[in-house]
Amino acid sequence: MGNQENNRYLGEEKISKILFKFAIPCILSLLISSLYNIVDQIFIGHSELGYLGNAATSVVFPITIISVAFAWCFGDGSAAFLSLAQGRKDTKDVHKGIGNSILINFIISIIFVILGFIFMEPLLRMFGASDVTIGLSKDYFKIILLFIPVYMMANVMNPIIRADGSPMGSMIATLVGAITNIILDPIFIFVFDMGIEGAAWATIIGQVLSLIISIVYFVKCTKTFKLSKDSFKVDMGIFSNVIKLGVSTFITQMSIVIISLVCNIMLAKYGAMSKYGADIPIATMGICMKVFTIVINIVVGIILGAQPILGYNFGAKKIDRVKQTYKIVLISTIIVGILSTLVFELCPEVVIKMFGTESDLYMEFAVITFRIFLMLITFTCTIKMTSIFFQAVGDPVKAAITSLLRDIVCFVPMVIILPKFFGVKGALYASPVADVVGIIVSSILVVVFFKKISSTKKVKVEKAKLLNSKEGIIIAISRSHGSQGKYIGKLISEQLNIPYYYKEMTALAAQEAGLDREFIDKLNSSNNILRDLYLTTEPVKYAIEAQEKAINMIADKGSCVIVGRAADYVLRDRKNVIRIFITADEETRIKNVMDMYKDKKSDAIKNIKKSDKNRSSYYKAISGKEWGKAENYDLCIDSSIGTEETVKVILNYINTLNK
Repeated sequence: MGNQENNRYLGEEKISKILFKFAIPCILSLLISSLYNIVDQIFIGHSELGYLGNAATSVVFPITIISVAFAWCFGDGSAAFLSLAQGRKDTKDVHKGIGNSILINFIISIIFVILGFIFMEPLLRMFGASDVTIGLSKDYFKIILLFIPVYMMANVMNPIIRADGSPMGSMIATLVGAITNIILDPIFIFVFDMGIEGAAWATIIGQVLSLIISIVYFVKCTKTFKLSKDSFKVDMGIFSNVIKLGVSTFITQMSIVIISLVCNIMLAKYGAMSKYGADIPIATMGICMKVFTIVINIVVGIILGAQPILGYNFGAKKIDRVKQTYKIVLISTIIVGILSTLVFELCPEVVIKMFGTESDLYMEFAVITFRIFLMLITFTCTIKMTSIFFQAVGDPVKAAITSLLRDIVCFVPMVIILPKFFGVKGALYASPVADVVGIIVSSILVVVFFKKISSTKKVKVEKAKLLNSKEGIIIAISRSHGSQGKYIGKLISEQLNIPYYYKEMTALAAQEAGLDREFIDKLNSSNNILRDLYLTTEPVKYAIEAQEKAINMIADKGSCVIVGRAADYVLRDRKNVIRIFITADEETRIKNVMDMYKDKKSDAIKNIKKSDKNRSSYYKAISGKEWGKAENYDLCIDSSIGTEETVKVILNYINTLNK
């Protein structure tokens, strides 16, 4: 499906139809991933190990999440890096970002193994292992830890495979590992009587197979990059870009670690003071969290399926379709939440018994855990959905606020404070309390968001025209704020009698892609706090792609002057392009901004810094190169000599090239 056809499909087709098509694969993929986290506990719970075995695996689980946080940071960062490179049709340096990620991920995994074996017992104790479960925890963890490099390598490769245009390959790698784990768990645990070590080996063998499939893909099947020895030479410039794009994933995963750590500590401490002891609360919470993850993954799959729909229609300012999509996703989320709540409140025993049956005391606390901890799971699902919704519409700041407020700002303090008054049950109440605060804040953010975009009417603008021109050079001008680059470009176009394009580019891009002109116009001027993440969101990617197409359409018409929008990079493969960067000394720029915008000196300084920072970030996202760096241009000139003199220098340079 071509870009225009795809845009028309997202902007016109029935939303429920598109959502069903996109969401089902996402849901299935996430549910398959969840199997890794739940299968061991089901079989261990039915073995002679019982809840003590589950308590041991629950202690180990958050420690392994730390390794996943690094792997997914590098994997998701590389995937976003690859997607941006695909958008700008320049994937020659992608292999370095991916190779660096794989190498540094491997180095960190080895460090993780070494530190894990050195500090094994303190780590396990810190995450809730008791005198009763420390032996089982060690038996399980030492095997898992030994193969952490395999686990981390498989997890860093998986999102890259997906971004390379092979979601099926990514799913197959995960599915084979999960199925292997399901088959081997009962064989190792019951037939070979290997106990908790059998569960660990079943998990590891599944991960090894997942990694083998991923390696085969990387060696034989990649579509947009090929790894070589040069890929693994450390390039911190490129790797830093990967880190920036993956940091949100890292923060999300580490928040899970923090939640699990604090929760386990409180459960062990106050559980030991109760009739339940330290191990029953940790075991039941481990089961509860795994079941909770399955429910959340269904909701996440739905909203991830909606991302392309939300992204395109938000960029096109088709607000009614954005609202309709959000409404469908919200209703779906609430239905999933309510159905889950009914199960957890009315018959939690059915779910609990899947993980084995224990003493009356165990069942009593397990039922309490499910009924209290998950009582507002509908709110939890809605908060998570809302966070991803904000990512989809290009607002990572609200996404971070929505997610971290519930998980870190509210839950962690509550799980520390409430047990002091209500004992071990107080730790369970931390979840619904955090849900109430989280749903209030996320609801306010959503209402404000829709009120704002509803009041911003789509401005009707005159249709932009592509102007015919003679064959010849294309002058692509980049400029620092206050250097009068726009005016200089206009004078050059008049002197050469060729078309001049500045604002016209965004109008043409809007017409071509069906997006809103104002949205495209703000791409390199929006002062977003999480700018690197903002530039990878769905609506922005649509806009950047449309803008680059418009620039190429302009260049196809012949000689012209194009100002801004990284046109020098977009047209890099054309031999008739002259790339110019115009700047000026600070005082000249400040004076120019004060004259143009009637700013005070202090405001002019702030605006110059802000504008240059935004242009630099945009250029880096588009090209992967440094904005304003001399080696990226044919001519760099200081316009402090005066606009007329600057024009003369540029024209003389052009004439020299034409001789």
